Amino acid sequence: MDRCRFCRIVAGDDDGEVVLRTEQVAAFLDHRPVFKGHLLLVPVRHVVTLPELPDELVEPVFGAARVLAAAVKEAYGAQGSFVAMNNTVSQSVAHLHVHVVPRTRGDGLRGFFWPRTRYAEGEMSRYAEQLRTVLNTG
Repeated sequence: MDRCRFCRIVAGDDDGEVVLRTEQVAAFLDHRPVFKGHLLLVPVRHVVTLPELPDELVEPVFGAARVLAAAVKEAYGAQGSFVAMNNTVSQSVAHLHVHVVPRTRGDGLRGFFWPRTRYAEGEMSRYAEQLRTVLNTG
């Protein structure tokens, strides 16, 4: 069976702007962000849903989510962040992932309707570099 897209990104076998990588977790920019700077945080180990997340990965995953929520504010001048996770329903890739989305008042996000945007040529790399600088991983 082929590895999922997120496992391939984590392994470096598929394109992805990785901004954080530890032995337990990795974070990379969503290629179709709600807002530019939208991150996906995943456990390095293939886990499909939150109920399946082993106890030893709870702190690494949610500790990294906390760090990333603060980092997007600093990196992008956001006023806050939206942190969310789907389990099975609306989970476009069957690998547990936490969305960390930079937010500003009046940004247009309403409820769970997530309009998507695209990065201009080369822009995704610049967004990733801004976050790597804040996270000291670049």
